[in-house]
Amino acid sequence: MALAIAFFTIPPNSTPNLRCPLKKDAFNFIHLLKPTPRRRIRRELKSVAAMFTDNVVVSDLIAGGLSGGIALSLLKLWEQTAKRGIFDQKLNRKLVHITLGLAFMLCWPMFSPGRQGAIFAALIPAVNIIKMLLMGLGIWKDDATVKSMTRDGDYRELLKGPLYYASTITLASAIYWRTSPIAIAAVCNMCAGDGMADVVGRRFGGQKLPYNKNKSVNGSIAMASAGFLASLGFMLYYSSFGFMEGSMKTVLGFLIVSAAAALVESHPLSSELDDNLTVPMTAVLVGSLVF
Repeated sequence: MALAIAFFTIPPNSTPNLRCPLKKDAFNFIHLLKPTPRRRIRRELKSVAAMFTDNVVVSDLIAGGLSGGIALSLLKLWEQTAKRGIFDQKLNRKLVHITLGLAFMLCWPMFSPGRQGAIFAALIPAVNIIKMLLMGLGIWKDDATVKSMTRDGDYRELLKGPLYYASTITLASAIYWRTSPIAIAAVCNMCAGDGMADVVGRRFGGQKLPYNKNKSVNGSIAMASAGFLASLGFMLYYSSFGFMEGSMKTVLGFLIVSAAAALVESHPLSSELDDNLTVPMTAVLVGSLVF
């Protein structure tokens, strides 16, 4: 809505041949960062909540079904690519890592505002927590999932990174939700940031960090950049629905959080614990200070 207004409204009496594109783009970006009137926010939240039906509970159930279906379809896609050997196993795992969380965040506008929508949304990754526990303990066998989500094909790895991953998205949904920049920062830096750090670091990581020879300068730069850009993109996305108010302060906060997350991810201790644990924790702690 706000996004559509910013990019598709043409000022009256304008002269197209004399306008500067850069000036127009800057104006559009600043326009998106202006506070949204509260009445308009309430009106837009109500319209999004009633996307499927006037009954909010039924609407949330439908939103949950669609979100879960999208996440499951995406996971099955990566399971097939892993099974067929289309990508290297490490790259395939990182593609799962990058896309699942971000795709789920794209579905958040389908849920109703307030605590009910947050809880319904959190149930989707919460189911995955149970799945990771059952598979990681060897109770449930699923070789395709194990191959697509682990480094070495060991099902016990699911009790670490994949479990932390699902837990982060669950807590981001249930506690912070789509109105909070902390939720955006935590998920985006874990998914886009940490994912791109590995992808770029493996291919262009010739120059290693002086304090960690397993991490590269290019990988850390890629992480900070990807985490920040993804956060900025979701801020604009949610602002267009009226869920939050974008501002230059929030943009600066995202930059600080992404830089801090990249610094923590590059530390040797982060690899020993798990990036899927240390990165979102850093995003939440630093985000609590800057937002």
